[in-house]
Parts: sequence; C-alpha cells; structure tokens
Amino acid sequence: MKNDATTQSKSARPKKAAFTSMQNLFQDYQLDDKGGYITQEFQDFGYRLALELDDMKHKSLYMRLAKKENRAILERALSFVADAATAKSKAKLFMWKLQQLRKEETSK
Repeated sequence: MKNDATTQSKSARPKKAAFTSMQNLFQDYQLDDKGGYITQEFQDFGYRLALELDDMKHKSLYMRLAKKENRAILERALSFVADAATAKSKAKLFMWKLQQLRKEETSK
C-alpha cells in the first residue's frame, strides 16, 4: 500500500516550467542610454542629487560634491530640502543648508 501512495504523489506533482534563456528573460527591459558614463558610486549619488533637486543643469557640481564632501552632511542637507515643500528653488536651499552644515562642522 505504501508503494501505491508514493506513486500517486509522484504523479500528482506539478510539472516544472521550462527554462528560458537569459536573452529572453531580459528582452522586455530596456534601459535608456543617454550617452553618459556613470562608473563610480559618487557619480551615481551626485546624479541622484541633481534629480532630487530638479537641477540637471548642474549635475557635475553635485557629482563633485558627492566625491569631496562628507556624505552625512550631503544627506542631511537633502533631507532638509525634502522636508521643505514650498521651496522656490530646491537647489538654492540645498546649497544654503550645506553651507550652514559646513560651518557647524568646523565650529565643533
């Protein structure tokens, strides 16, 4: 009787789906290549800063800041800007807060 029960459970197993090739798997996803090269993490962070601040014209400035400035200070300034919903210029507010945080750091 045990053999009958095990043969029934083996036949009741669902069939596995066939494997798909990697090409077919990623075929539906298209990346927008804008011709730029972001190879370092700080470049990605600077680019995301520019996006958040709606200031793509000065993205190289944010990449340089991401490379040279303390990341914690940049994130605090970005958080301050994100909380200010009625700011006319997010970029100006970011730079102002960054300057304040730098002064605060040097006074410590």
